[in-house]
Amino acid sequence: MEKYARLFLKHLTKIMEFIIAVLLACGIIIMIVQLIFSIGELPDLNTYPNYDDLLTSCFNLIIGVELIRMLYLHTPITVFEVLLFAIARQVIIDHSSPLNSLIGVIAIAILFATRKFLFAPFDETEKTVFRASQKVYQINRLFHLDIPYSDKDDTLLDVFLRKMEEDDTEPGSGACVYFSDFGLRIAKVRDGKITRIEVIRSIH
Repeated sequence: MEKYARLFLKHLTKIMEFIIAVLLACGIIIMIVQLIFSIGELPDLNTYPNYDDLLTSCFNLIIGVELIRMLYLHTPITVFEVLLFAIARQVIIDHSSPLNSLIGVIAIAILFATRKFLFAPFDETEKTVFRASQKVYQINRLFHLDIPYSDKDDTLLDVFLRKMEEDDTEPGSGACVYFSDFGLRIAKVRDGKITRIEVIRSIH
């Protein structure tokens, strides 16, 4: 019962996130249209939008777009970008004091240091499932990958099993092998045979 409840909540939260993302996107589109129609007032500093208003609105819209990406991608880099734009907005638009600006710049530096030194190579990935019998050279050509193979007839399964043999590991459901910038994982086993292999590629 608990398993089904968790599965239901998982799907429910995904649907809710999608609805929120759609509503946010609709709001941003409306605001962009309003901004376009009011752009003729830009030279008049006493009306909306003057330059400061335009800058503020643009930053708010960019942050909104990044929030949409964060809602449907769920990756560390999207969180990083939302925080980066939010802090940059505060530094550029808010001119309250040099100390606040300095704190903002330090915060941005900490964000970049975190991304460089604490993000693992596979924190940001692109995953694609292929048939185990798919020829490696075809996958490399179509998807711009660099999966190593020794013969043109090598399949994804051949490469996977060869790598497992090199690493002295046993194949099984969910088993993975890793190369320098991508990994291979068993995605499906049917009647004791590996039928699907997932290619996990770092997109850093």
